[in-house]
Amino acid sequence: MKVSRLVLYVAVAVAILVVLPAFLSHSLVNAVNQMLIAALFACAFNILCGQGGMLSFGHSAYFAIGSFATLHAMGVMSSESLLPTPLLPLAGALVGLMVGLVAGWFSTQRTGVYFSMITLALAELLHTIAPHLRGLFGGEAGISSMRMPALGITFGSDIHVYYLTLAWVVAAVGAMYFLTFTPLGRLIFALRENTHRLRFLGYNVHNLGTITFALSAMFSGIAGGLQAITIETSNYSAFEMHLSAEVLLNAYIGGVQVFFGPLIGAGVMTFFGNAVSDMTRNWLLYKGIIFVLVMMFMPTGIAGLLKLLGESFRKYSLPLLVPALLLSVVSTILLTMGTVFTVEMMQRGLSQDYQMLARAAGSAGPPPILLFGREWFPGSLITWLLSLGLLVGGGFFVWFSRSRWKMLKETDEDESVLLPKLGDGSGKAGLNKRENV
Repeated sequence: MKVSRLVLYVAVAVAILVVLPAFLSHSLVNAVNQMLIAALFACAFNILCGQGGMLSFGHSAYFAIGSFATLHAMGVMSSESLLPTPLLPLAGALVGLMVGLVAGWFSTQRTGVYFSMITLALAELLHTIAPHLRGLFGGEAGISSMRMPALGITFGSDIHVYYLTLAWVVAAVGAMYFLTFTPLGRLIFALRENTHRLRFLGYNVHNLGTITFALSAMFSGIAGGLQAITIETSNYSAFEMHLSAEVLLNAYIGGVQVFFGPLIGAGVMTFFGNAVSDMTRNWLLYKGIIFVLVMMFMPTGIAGLLKLLGESFRKYSLPLLVPALLLSVVSTILLTMGTVFTVEMMQRGLSQDYQMLARAAGSAGPPPILLFGREWFPGSLITWLLSLGLLVGGGFFVWFSRSRWKMLKETDEDESVLLPKLGDGSGKAGLNKRENV
């Protein structure tokens, strides 16, 4: 992607985020604020995982450390804040960097699955001892503080917090993107590709891994600091494994091989969680299903899918491409409907409340289940035939869609073979002919 085009896309995205609060309610502004924090955390995680090739299972520790450090800087122990409110995330960055240096030095003594297990052990260690260190983490109740006015701004409004978060996210993501073009950033990529060659060239791989870990922890601390400013409280549950799992899922669903992939994944999945959690109890199951499907059939993530679509629009004409896209969309809709219908019917039919109603009904039979605005009888054959029909129909369209995409690919390969043979048979003439065609 050309730099000018990338700058244009980023400028448009930032402009949309700047004007967005004018069209949203306070609850939606808070939701977008959480999406921004999740995006920054995923991007920080990707420094270690996607760019450095080191998979961490305990990155919630540095997010939590940054959150607690920011709350202490907000004036937990005294009535005065150590830093002005706009600069409070610096406390999270500094403490995250220092803790990341120590934890990174130990973790990077090993590689692969052993590295991942050490990161998990360190995070669980902090999660275990945090309730007992009341002076630092406030025990089981945690610690709380308040945002103080600064620079003539009260920071009492959700809008003020949103714009503060947006400014920090843009600055931090910009710094991480700039890092990829520096010599250190290139060495981090090399750390992922071939550590043996780095050692052969004279680089200290362990020190480089420690620096990478510390930088990732530092930006994670900034994300934790923004979370502390937003909700003004934190407790030891911030160290729990579910937050580490969530950032891992967000990064991989977005695509760890592309810089902006984790940002996209975190934004999409945070929005998905906020929207779907109000509709069903099974929203975590759906997130897990999405992750499994992405890993199996779309390992490059959402960013890879967008890249593939862009290449397809440049390579194929619309009359050839539109049918394949429509088949893909129809198959996705049918499979989604079939999966949701089956899961919701089984969850509600097997719940204790419904079982009690079914026993109370006696000979009258189990009562219907209200789903999608209609009543469905779990004992009716039609109910499960509909579910099976949606899944089978979706599978058929998947097969048909894959055949269509395969035909497009074969057509493109045939053209690439035949076109150079046009003209006098020379490579140069063939190329000229292809350009004319």
